[in-house]
Amino acid sequence: MEEKCFLLILSLTFFLITTKANGAPPSSLANAYVALQAWKSAIKSDPNGLLRSWVGSNVCAYKGVFCADPSNEMGDLSGPVVAGIDLNHGNLKGVLVQELSLLTDMSLLHLNSNRFTGTIPSSFKDLYALSELDLSNNQFTGPFPLAALQIPNLLYLDLRFNSFSGPIPQELFSKNLDAIFLNNNFFEGDIPQNLANSPASVINLANNKLTGSIPLNVGYASPKLKEILFLNNHLTGCIPQGIGMWSDMQVFDASFNSLMGHLPDTLSCLEEIEVLNVAHNKLSGELPDLVCELRSLLKFSVAYNFISGFSQECTKLYDKNVGFDIALNCIPGLEMQRPQPECSLIPGDGLSCLRLPSIRPLACGTLLQSLNSSAP
Repeated sequence: MEEKCFLLILSLTFFLITTKANGAPPSSLANAYVALQAWKSAIKSDPNGLLRSWVGSNVCAYKGVFCADPSNEMGDLSGPVVAGIDLNHGNLKGVLVQELSLLTDMSLLHLNSNRFTGTIPSSFKDLYALSELDLSNNQFTGPFPLAALQIPNLLYLDLRFNSFSGPIPQELFSKNLDAIFLNNNFFEGDIPQNLANSPASVINLANNKLTGSIPLNVGYASPKLKEILFLNNHLTGCIPQGIGMWSDMQVFDASFNSLMGHLPDTLSCLEEIEVLNVAHNKLSGELPDLVCELRSLLKFSVAYNFISGFSQECTKLYDKNVGFDIALNCIPGLEMQRPQPECSLIPGDGLSCLRLPSIRPLACGTLLQSLNSSAP
């Protein structure tokens, strides 16, 4: 109760001090003072003394608070503003407060590696300048924070290593985000079918409890997409043939799931792929020859599956110093394979993966035209 009274008095005092006779609004730094003091009062533990400098009205002198003067570039005479807050690795314990929405000039908020709890206040929708929000490695809980999707100019969203749960909203992949990090939470349910709508260059959904299959249209994602990680979920079904459309993809990791069926030949169209990891699934069939010829491969793992054979081209990967792991499959005559009883019944042997017939040698451009013409 005393804290609430203090904050109310604080807000009124600064409103009266900074409001002119003509009714002009408070200055940006006055608003920032109110916001930061309100937040400081909601932080219950500061073992590193990070907030000791958060005293007085000169918020630009606060540790972790960075100011900028837009008048230097834009002719704006309003003076300096709080442009960013970086309290990474502060070990702070507390919550985020509604008053932080007063920091309308803030472009980045980095709170990695603290002990913040709760979730994102709904008032964050008023943070018009915010482009980077990093809440990773904290103790946030509850469903996906929809308030993050209402921040109008957000480009970078990092929620990894928290305890968020429930489904991932499809609105996430309609946002103009360049980076999406949701890994190491407790998100569950299907991956939204509009994943391909995202313009992001990095999407990390690893280490959650996601079920269902990889969306069939996932290959129609933005050509900007460089990395996508599905590893360590509960995904089933096939690896879509359309992933061959990711001509600039560098990392694809779908390991530690329950994916079945054959690897699609279209993987050979990933000319820039460096890490291709589908280990610890239930994949079967032979490795496509062309996949083993990928020029940029640094790591290729199909370990712990039910692969039944591979060609001479794949053996050349060892000579190229590629991290090629094919252990514990079902390849006759090869060492470190599954015992025969495990290979007598291939999981998903009758599964149809809706593969389009392809011409050999695989012409990736022709293939992509075919996939485009058959797209839903």
